[in-house]
Amino acid sequence: MANQAITAKRKIILDCDPGLDDAIAILLAARNPHIELVGVTIVAGNVGLDKTTLNALKVCELAGLTHVPVARGADRPLLREPVAADYVHGESGIGGVVLPDPVKASINRHAVDFLIDTLMESDGDITLVPIGPLTNIALAMRKEPRILSKIQEIVIMGGGTFGNITPSAEFNFYADAEAARVVLASGAPITMIGLDLTHQAVATEAVKERIASLDNHISRFILELLGFYEVIYKERGLPGAAVHDPCCVAYCIDPTLFTTKLLRVDIETRGELSYGMSVIDTYGVTGKQPNVRVALTLDHERFWSMLTDTMKEYA
Repeated sequence: MANQAITAKRKIILDCDPGLDDAIAILLAARNPHIELVGVTIVAGNVGLDKTTLNALKVCELAGLTHVPVARGADRPLLREPVAADYVHGESGIGGVVLPDPVKASINRHAVDFLIDTLMESDGDITLVPIGPLTNIALAMRKEPRILSKIQEIVIMGGGTFGNITPSAEFNFYADAEAARVVLASGAPITMIGLDLTHQAVATEAVKERIASLDNHISRFILELLGFYEVIYKERGLPGAAVHDPCCVAYCIDPTLFTTKLLRVDIETRGELSYGMSVIDTYGVTGKQPNVRVALTLDHERFWSMLTDTMKEYA
């Protein structure tokens, strides 16, 4: 499995809501030699859809992704009122970082239709990598159920045994718990990269020194993002920013960086205090069939080596 992961190019569609760490995920996917980025679909989440779309286009242009389609998607959750994380990502969604207005424009097709058409025309070899709320993915599954047999895997950033927007819920699942419930109950092959894992991917001072040593336009951009992003994490007792979303791309590149376990995961949509919670049946007490491969541990050193090695491709 390790050799396959390292030698084969993996086709992915990145479904995102940029977002500081979404931007880093796009940059990792854009230039890693083991990823073929088929498309970027956008959802409202960290900030509203207009801002997440603009940020995606700016970062794609920075990464030289002129050939990769960017498609606007859902501007609100399936049922609930929209929530945002601008208190983390800044009013713009990418902190105080200023990027030029993009020449590139989003395609004239809704992200849900782009997902359906691309999957249906594929050989079943595309992995979906949703790193924002799961609204687009759930809508695509409901509109065209036949895509389920065409999805190689879904690698989700979401969930965990603790929360970061409420005591029990991670932001992406909380932002649209009904969509998360649809996706996790779909029967598709799913790997969940939750907060327990992503809080192991911390950009410490030593990590930032490694990034700074690259001294190219991308490394400088990432350091600006991390400088804004780390403030809330240091307030919460971490030594730096936890970069959640790039972990999903890293998993697609080389899953041997992670240990995982197949478990039952359900999404709470009714609880007064637990809305959006990923209920992980660690010990099999429910007797329900496991449905999600849950990431447990990360090789921190190899993860950051992968990221910095990829950043060298921008020199």
